Amino acid sequence: MNRRAGEIHARHFGAGPDVVMVHGWGMHGGVWRDFAMRLAEHFRITLVDLPGHGRSGLIPGQSLEDWGDALLGMAPARAHWLGWSLGGLIALQLAHRHPTRVASLTMLAGNVRFAQGSDWPHAMAQDMLEKFAGDMLADAHHTLLRFLGLQVWGLEQAKDLMKELRGRVEECAPPEPDALRVGLNLLRGTDLRATLAQLRVPLLLLIGGRDRLVPRTAGRSMAEMAPRAQIHEIAMAGHVPFLTHEAECVRVLEDFWGRHEPGA
Repeated sequence: MNRRAGEIHARHFGAGPDVVMVHGWGMHGGVWRDFAMRLAEHFRITLVDLPGHGRSGLIPGQSLEDWGDALLGMAPARAHWLGWSLGGLIALQLAHRHPTRVASLTMLAGNVRFAQGSDWPHAMAQDMLEKFAGDMLADAHHTLLRFLGLQVWGLEQAKDLMKELRGRVEECAPPEPDALRVGLNLLRGTDLRATLAQLRVPLLLLIGGRDRLVPRTAGRSMAEMAPRAQIHEIAMAGHVPFLTHEAECVRVLEDFWGRHEPGA
């Protein structure tokens, strides 16, 4: 696979209102595949690969804004944005800075802050994220596999889900080590609570009730910061509801997007 520096890879398919889908840390756009095909029955889907992930090359910038702007260059003029996990952080920052480009924002298993703090308990333990950072320098591949394991831990059919996730991740070459480092640093150091409170586009928070990385309390606390937000919790879902509860996710998203199309 040839990755060209500064080049962001995107795929487009389907027809209808535009939707941009942004994957999480260590993944690539192919992780959405079956779910995206369901959505493409009524929407025009753009799947992007984050910098240094999938078929995208590295970019010079390493900030949340840099990564968001790189994706914006491959996006339709105006679209619904769906960000999963780290992708939700990137899409939230982008929606805040470029509201005319974003018809709506959905944060799927997303959080405004992924690291716990004294005033934000709704996240991963700081020492866990620090351990991931240290382990990644020694063995990026096995660290990524451990992260995948956390996403399905405690769920029914966890073994099958892990196999499916791993298979999809390994359809592409491993992410660039520098991209993994930047992405993990964004998860460790980003706090977008103030940004969320100022958001001017329609927001859907799609949360898994059994998510080990984003506790259900995060969704409720985020909804309090953004009173106009819609929140939908899937009680038995973990961090990958688009795999475990595909039909429910499709139904909720189609309803939300339909209500926020021009003229709806």
